[in-house]
Amino acid sequence: MAPRSRAQLAEKLAARDVPDEVAAEVLDRFEDVGLVDDARYAEGFVNARQGQRGRRALALELRRKGVDDETAREAVDAVDDASEEAAARRLVQRKLAATRGLERAVRQRRLAGTLARRGFPPGLVMRVVREELAADDVDDAVVLTDPDVLEGPDDLG
Repeated sequence: MAPRSRAQLAEKLAARDVPDEVAAEVLDRFEDVGLVDDARYAEGFVNARQGQRGRRALALELRRKGVDDETAREAVDAVDDASEEAAARRLVQRKLAATRGLERAVRQRRLAGTLARRGFPPGLVMRVVREELAADDVDDAVVLTDPDVLEGPDDLG
């Protein structure tokens, strides 16, 4: 079974018609012996997903899973700016090939939308998308003008 927050376990117990008082006692005991720890859960959750989501999205997901705001904030604060930027770049680089052949504005909008939906901050989104599109355009230009890429003696000209 995957780790769960206290709130998620409380929901499961309620769904099985366990009385609230009994569920609270069981969950308190689980916390006492270290079987339920929302801070450790939040830390593991963030570590597992930080390469796919921005800090804002991670915090929102933790809150949806019943982790209190302070615990979620502490877990998300462990992600530094460099890690968040690296994750954004990896996502854009994976999506670049799928947008080749489209107008630059369309590519920019699609790539920015992908990052925005994953909770990356707007300033980071636009900077990373612009930089990666520029790098991709340079790579395309090198391939098109590199004589080693040309196919035959007629192409050399």
